[in-house]
Amino acid sequence: MSNIKFLLWVLMVFNQTFAVSRDSDAPTVCKINQGSLNYPSPSIADGYTYQLLTDQLNRPRNLIFDTDGNLLVSGDPDGIFVLRIREVGHGCVMYDGKTLLEGTSGLNLNHGLALSRDGRTLFASSANIAYSWKYDPTTPSIDNSSRRNVVTGMDSDGHTTRTLLTSKLYSDVLLVSRGSNGNLDMDAKHLPKGKCMIKAFSHSKTEEQDFATQGNLLGWGLRNSVGIGEDSRGGIWAVENSADNLIRERINIHQNNPAEELNFLGPLKETAFREGYVAPNYGYPYCFAAWNPKDITPATYAIGVGDQFALVMNNSFTDSTCRDKFQAPRLSFQAHVAPLDIKFHPQTGHAWISFHGSWNRDAPVGYSLSVVEFQGSEPKAPKNSTNSAMNIMWNGNIAGCPSKCFRPVGIAFDSAGRVWVTSDSTGEIYIITPPQSSLSELPLSNGTRDTNSASNFSRRHSGAAPLIHGGVSLTKIIVGVAVICALLLGGRVPML
Repeated sequence: MSNIKFLLWVLMVFNQTFAVSRDSDAPTVCKINQGSLNYPSPSIADGYTYQLLTDQLNRPRNLIFDTDGNLLVSGDPDGIFVLRIREVGHGCVMYDGKTLLEGTSGLNLNHGLALSRDGRTLFASSANIAYSWKYDPTTPSIDNSSRRNVVTGMDSDGHTTRTLLTSKLYSDVLLVSRGSNGNLDMDAKHLPKGKCMIKAFSHSKTEEQDFATQGNLLGWGLRNSVGIGEDSRGGIWAVENSADNLIRERINIHQNNPAEELNFLGPLKETAFREGYVAPNYGYPYCFAAWNPKDITPATYAIGVGDQFALVMNNSFTDSTCRDKFQAPRLSFQAHVAPLDIKFHPQTGHAWISFHGSWNRDAPVGYSLSVVEFQGSEPKAPKNSTNSAMNIMWNGNIAGCPSKCFRPVGIAFDSAGRVWVTSDSTGEIYIITPPQSSLSELPLSNGTRDTNSASNFSRRHSGAAPLIHGGVSLTKIIVGVAVICALLLGGRVPML
């Protein structure tokens, strides 16, 4: 009888010792290179691995880490959610539930999310307003009494996301991107209308600022620059979603034109902080970048990939006008891949870009997380490149796109150099671990790298899973089972 009581006591201690708090949303087993069961698992480049953290979110868009390692996620109509992240060994990551950040509901927040450089001010956006709150990462919580309207006057139909970016180099800068009202928005040609542009605002000002009439202009003629990123030198880059259903000279060119764009808006110290700076116009709604130049006929000059062409020409406005008067992109991408975020890896310096995927093309394209390699402050690829973006994670089977496939949006990096990415249509967050070599090679002091990583990319699928279950290691489980078996067999186990 005493042995039975002792056995029950051991079982109770074993259960309490190795029990972990569980969240109904969190997967009980950390599986590598295996997605949800709702669609075929995404493919991953050779040497990389991924873990599905969760598939239970509501249209997650942007995500950021606070200074305490909590993960904040935008996109849910109910507001901003916080996920408490923990490592459970063997590279496995789990989270202990998600919590609504009280005070963010009821504001129609939809996309934009940022933290100040010191991590103590939170910014989020609706279609009309960019808000700020005092933020405490230790709780985590916001001070509702501190809520301010930082930027207002942005409401419109069509593109309603207002992307936000705070500078890592300058403490009082909030960048805001506002897109077009519809596919071709003629208001964009009038600067005072405040459409299709990226501006820099001082977020320390106590009074609200009007988007159209205040702030410092970085660039305009940008149809819908959803993704904005800052490189390590303070240079601002934006990825552009260009127009759909284009017809030029009565010819439908929309399958492969216009190109999506990577645009350089310059370093903040030479643009937003320079008195009298005149921001460049990138052409919209007059001019667009070519992806398939053969479709752009007749042309008034030899148009190549990434060169500007006019949608409508007359005696005073031609393709040559677009080339000479407007700013061309630094790189171009396949039409309709829909880039939604760009972030620079803190260790390699390369640009990671999420391509949300097409709807305006017969053969779907995009639906991938990709890398554009940088050398110093410039992309390695020439301006007319057609293969500058290398796929890291993508859908090998796109039959279920757009609703049932990996459809990336927001990108964030953790302190270990891993890449976190949301998939809005499937409610997911993935964690991508790069090869160790890619985390140790860059950046050098001059930003150089003598390697050709393009040859290393190939499809990799693996169902391997580390032996982790809810944070309990295999060793602990074996020890516990051994203790119980010894007792059941009448053996004696010394107390430790």
